[in-house]
Amino acid sequence: MSGTLNKVMLIGHTGDDVKMHYFEGGGSIGRFPLATNESYTNRTTGERVVNTEWHTIVVRNKGAEICEKYLKKGDKVYIEGRIKNRKWQDDQGNDRYSTEIQCTDFTFLTPKNEGGDMQSSSETQSLQKPAQQQHVQQPTEENDDLPF
Repeated sequence: MSGTLNKVMLIGHTGDDVKMHYFEGGGSIGRFPLATNESYTNRTTGERVVNTEWHTIVVRNKGAEICEKYLKKGDKVYIEGRIKNRKWQDDQGNDRYSTEIQCTDFTFLTPKNEGGDMQSSSETQSLQKPAQQQHVQQPTEENDDLPF
C-alpha cells in the first residue's frame, strides 16, 4: 500500500438531472450536482442554521447511462469516489480550477414510488437492498476487462 488514500463518501440530493456527453468509440460521461447539508443550532441565538455544500459528480460509461435513466432532480443518492481537481482555461484565457467527485460506486436511496421509474434489471442492478435501494459498482481500470 502506498500510504495515501483519496476516498469520498457522500449522501445528498441531486440538484439537477444528469447531463450526458458521448464520445466517439462509445464512451460517455454524466455530470450532475449533489447537495449535502450540515445543520446545527446557533448557541447564542438558538436559531437553526443549515449550510449546503454543492459537489460536482462525474460518472463514466455504463454507470453514467444508469444514472441518466434513473436519477432525477431531488433524488437522494449515496456516492462513493475520489476527489479530482482540474485546471482549465475560460474564454478569456484565464486559468480556472474545479473540484469534482469521480464516482466509482453509487446507491439510489429514493424509493421507487417517490422518484422516477426505477426498474429492476440484472444489467443495471448489482444489489437490491431491502429498502428498495439500487446499488451499482463502477468498473475500475484494473477489472474492466475481466470476463466475469
